[in-house]
Amino acid sequence: MNKNESKYFSTAEKMDSALMEILKTKSFEYITVSEICKKAGVNRSTFYLHYENTRDLLEETIRNMMDNFVSYFVPDGKISPINFEESQKDKLVFISEEYLMPYLSYFKENRKIFLTVFENGKLFGFEETYEKLFNNIFDPILDVFKYPESERKYVMAFYLNGINSIMIEWIKEDCTKSEKEVVKIINDCIFGLNNH
Repeated sequence: MNKNESKYFSTAEKMDSALMEILKTKSFEYITVSEICKKAGVNRSTFYLHYENTRDLLEETIRNMMDNFVSYFVPDGKISPINFEESQKDKLVFISEEYLMPYLSYFKENRKIFLTVFENGKLFGFEETYEKLFNNIFDPILDVFKYPESERKYVMAFYLNGINSIMIEWIKEDCTKSEKEVVKIINDCIFGLNNH
């Protein structure tokens, strides 16, 4: 990376961070370019070298956040090949506390931006992240459990949309329930009350 590229990414990171910080206290629709520039320590002309408007910045911020999300789901930050055939089936059920806690922690830490995403009705970057997770993790696991290939996308849509709906409700309540309480709710929805 040359000096200009490094400077570009450094400035973009400052603006991403500024937007995230402002979102903690203010709804996205009321955030101005001037506020972002002041918080990031850059001038307006620099902002417009990078983005057309605040929505462009929001999209980039969310894409970066979703890349970071994969590192929460996969602790080393890389989706590496797992030998699913040799893994015990109970270790491949990702609705345990072990797997859900990092996911819930990430949502809680970034709840304002996730709320902004949900309120704006567009899942910027979610589709791409989901595709990576599906191809490298979920699809091979469903194979181990002998789900027919033609049904796997439906199974994952049901599973992920259900969990995302719980996340939205949790975020709307400003994450007042603990992560452990939310894990219990997810488990109750999937396995039934007192059946896990």
